[in-house]
Amino acid sequence: MHGFWRVEFHVHTCYSPDCLVSPREVVRRARDLGLDRICITDHNSIRGALEAKEIAPELVIVGEEIRTTAGEFIAFFVQEEVPKGLTPEETLERLRAQNAVIGIPHPFDTRRSSALGPRASRLFARHVDAIEIFNARCHTNTCNRRAEELARAFHLGQFGGSDAHSVQEIGQVLTYVPPFHDAATLREALHHARVEGRRSPLWVYLISTGSKLLKRLGGSPCS
Repeated sequence: MHGFWRVEFHVHTCYSPDCLVSPREVVRRARDLGLDRICITDHNSIRGALEAKEIAPELVIVGEEIRTTAGEFIAFFVQEEVPKGLTPEETLERLRAQNAVIGIPHPFDTRRSSALGPRASRLFARHVDAIEIFNARCHTNTCNRRAEELARAFHLGQFGGSDAHSVQEIGQVLTYVPPFHDAATLREALHHARVEGRRSPLWVYLISTGSKLLKRLGGSPCS
């Protein structure tokens, strides 16, 4: 789309427990794909995003995928790391205090214990800025379709994400948005988003499982 940026909104690095990709590799892949921006959203950590931003400050947006007592939220333009295990209310309060853009990732993916699920997603939808309407790792099209319906019902911004845990997955789903330069302009841009991509094959879950196992055995530290 002419004049729109190509943005990858959901990428992990080796600072997530189920990923081995270094921040430098993420940046290299994003540049190879010609992406305008990439959001690094590690599980309960902003260390990988900060490291990548030092390498490519114009490219990287600091994000975080945060596990609460009810499920996960995802945030962009995060300035201060939010720890896991807080209540949704406290997590949202901490994110709002730093003016982060807040979203709900994969809200209806029944195969993930980390998903908020239908009840909590509807409960907290009025307190977030956007919904991830297409996640490449959702196992059915229905999961993503219901997420899009939720975004429309609450008049929220929309974005998609590859939920990449490997280099090959980066760019699987891209979101086309008007150019933005901070949290406020991103919030507005997400109301004009167009998401394009496809679901990842099931074997990508083997990458996450293998990465987690290797780390537990003490191999492939993040460096």
